[in-house]
Amino acid sequence: MMVLVAPVHGAEHGPVTNLPLPRYVSLKAGESNVRRGPSLSHRVDWVYKRRGMPLKITAEYGHWRRVQDRDGAGGWMHYSLLSGVRTVLVDEDMVPMRRTPQADAPVLAQAERGVIARLGACRPDWCRISAEGRSGWVPKSTLWGVEPDEIRD
Repeated sequence: MMVLVAPVHGAEHGPVTNLPLPRYVSLKAGESNVRRGPSLSHRVDWVYKRRGMPLKITAEYGHWRRVQDRDGAGGWMHYSLLSGVRTVLVDEDMVPMRRTPQADAPVLAQAERGVIARLGACRPDWCRISAEGRSGWVPKSTLWGVEPDEIRD
């Protein structure tokens, strides 16, 4: 008899931090190198230049984290360049930010595509975000940087 074992979503943990993999973090620095491998001897493939940008950690090796951005590009970054502060990227244009997590709630502001926002509470279909002094609830499906089944208080 053959048994196939597949990891349960969110059940894998990093060998260094014992934190869940994958998980989301944000870019701490305004300019950060992304390397081909987990050391300073590896070539820099490119440089991220947006402080607060959400990134997904997919692997750990010593002080290095393999990250992936919204477009699927990624590489290795030193852990000191990353923050546990959760941010998201608004993935649709002019997303209404509502007073409560309901489609008919009053609109407080609108978020443009590409805005980096701080992530607050999340319900099954809605998340509270804040950016540029404005905050409100948006459909979770309009964001990158939060899992579809993620709930946050």
